Amino acid sequence: MTVGLRALALALSLLSLAACAGTRPGPIWGADATAMPSWSRLGEAALAAASDPLTWLPAALAAGVQLGEADNDVADWANEETPVFGSRDTAEDASDWLRAASYVTYGAAGLLAPAPADDWLATKAKGFAVGGAAILATRGATQGLKAVTDRRRPLGRAKDSFPSSHASLTSVSARLARETLGYYDLPRSARLGSDVALTGLAVMTGWARVEAGEHHPADVLAGMALGNFLAVFASQAFLAPATGERLQLGVSPHGDGMLLQLRLGF
Repeated sequence: MTVGLRALALALSLLSLAACAGTRPGPIWGADATAMPSWSRLGEAALAAASDPLTWLPAALAAGVQLGEADNDVADWANEETPVFGSRDTAEDASDWLRAASYVTYGAAGLLAPAPADDWLATKAKGFAVGGAAILATRGATQGLKAVTDRRRPLGRAKDSFPSSHASLTSVSARLARETLGYYDLPRSARLGSDVALTGLAVMTGWARVEAGEHHPADVLAGMALGNFLAVFASQAFLAPATGERLQLGVSPHGDGMLLQLRLGF
């Protein structure tokens, strides 16, 4: 319950932040939504979604942890030790609360986004149509992959482990909320904080599923990548892209290894 209350507090804090902000000059969320984007725009959206760090990084990690016995070893350790949530039941409850917080945050961010008074309902309907389609597509893709991969869960309860639907649905909702907040005129620090907090919702939901014994790390990482990809693709392809500073993750060569950089950029 404590984790659930913290998740809701986080969601309410982000919504209060959005309510106090205005829109930045340019597109209004939902106003320019289209059901028939050009082929070039679809291609650009797919490239942007695939190259987004929160798509390729968890996808790469999902592949990496399956080398050797790392995936099974981490899953066994996490659901036996439960280092973050303290018990499997608490972890399972937390994953539900965190997923719900992502839904609430996205929904309220869209509702609170300023829109023309004479076209308020149509603007909101178009914005949520895009987001709703992304969520439904994520759910459908997740269930389809579960049926194809037929992977057994860590505790052997069922053969529908890959990918995690909690992780994919939280990821798509949290990223849709981030994209929606991109239309708000937020201070630099607030934008960074909201990006980190919403990303944290997805990460903690995934880890909660691992501690609950419901999924392997690869399952939740793949779910995070899938949800983020579809959220970015839908936003870029069917909504006018928001402008402004966004949280970016970069990787560059450094000496004998690689340098991971977290920064705000345009």
